[in-house]
Amino acid sequence: MNSTPHYPSSFSLDGKSILVTGGTGSFGRQFIKTVLERFAPRRLVIYSRDELKQFEMQQEFNPADYPCLRYFIGDVRDLERLKMALRDIEYVVHAAALKHVTVAEYNPTECVHTNITGAENIAMAAIACGVKKVMALSTDKAVNPINLYGASKLASDKILIAANSLSGKGGAIFSCVRYGNVVGSRGSVVPLFQNLIRDGATELPITDERMTRFWITIQQGVDFVLSCFEQMNGGEVFTPKMASMHVVDLADALKPGISRKVIGIRPGEKLHEMLISPDHSPNTLEFDDRFVILNRLVSQGDNGVGRPVGDDFSYSSDNNPQWLDQDGLRALMELDKK
Repeated sequence: MNSTPHYPSSFSLDGKSILVTGGTGSFGRQFIKTVLERFAPRRLVIYSRDELKQFEMQQEFNPADYPCLRYFIGDVRDLERLKMALRDIEYVVHAAALKHVTVAEYNPTECVHTNITGAENIAMAAIACGVKKVMALSTDKAVNPINLYGASKLASDKILIAANSLSGKGGAIFSCVRYGNVVGSRGSVVPLFQNLIRDGATELPITDERMTRFWITIQQGVDFVLSCFEQMNGGEVFTPKMASMHVVDLADALKPGISRKVIGIRPGEKLHEMLISPDHSPNTLEFDDRFVILNRLVSQGDNGVGRPVGDDFSYSSDNNPQWLDQDGLRALMELDKK
């Protein structure tokens, strides 16, 4: 597969007020960049707890050049700070999380405080402040989780979806977006392999030669989130259709013929990524460019003309009908540079 997916949308943030938690992370920076390029928001708030990252981000996105920008130091663990930040905010993208699997295993309470308590705080603050829509970033690891990070994100998703029942008629609505590996992100294997090759490595570490992964660019992730804002009615988990690739083919694409060393799957790591499990198939609709999992307890609409996926459907990186070849990966990497 050489084509790359696109997620078009007519959703506009012109004249709107938006806040992004984890706004200095990989997704947050690209989201901010995209919004500034495409729209004329009234206010665009970058909410994060790292003052150094905010200072560095201001060198690229200076409020003097973008009067709508606000940099707000704060932690999603702090409910009162969130309430202060969310005053007069209409749309929230919740991207803040502790995401490193091994770090979460060694620091479980910290992971719980940020990912679970943080999600509860987002829900309570959004309802209290009259926010219109909240879109939270989930992860494939929340599906049948085998590590604490995945379990904490599953709990986060459940809390935010259930918040639809708490906000009341006409109140804030909450949905989640769940996708696979992001090409070029700090946690991706692509920059790891690229750095090893650049440093003269003669072999690349492969956890398991059977391993497969979904792939998407950070810009595609941003575009997908924007399109989901347009489609959401509250209570959905949106998953884009993406291409899969064997990790061994990825290594060959980055440096043809390079030797590989099998190092074994790390604790908490899966052989294949799963984004939709068979347990969710009765509530899943398929669209041309995405799947939508409805929560029948809180979902407030049918999200347009979707097709039921059928019993025992699953969306996993090893049963995906779309596969990336080496040219397809290079095309994604070129898109990622733009």
